[in-house]
Amino acid sequence: MSETVVETFPAGSPRGSWDAEEYAARLQQQGVPATVVMDLTTDSFLVKVDEEEA
Repeated sequence: MSETVVETFPAGSPRGSWDAEEYAARLQQQGVPATVVMDLTTDSFLVKVDEEEA
């Protein structure tokens, strides 16, 4: 299984993970299997897509 990061959002933003969650929800509405994960190394939220399902 291969995953690709399609967007990153800084964790320190005033809205927290909301921007990443909203972006992933828009992708999911289009049928793209997107998920949000936290990258502690870069202190950001990543929106990832599973390439095998996309």
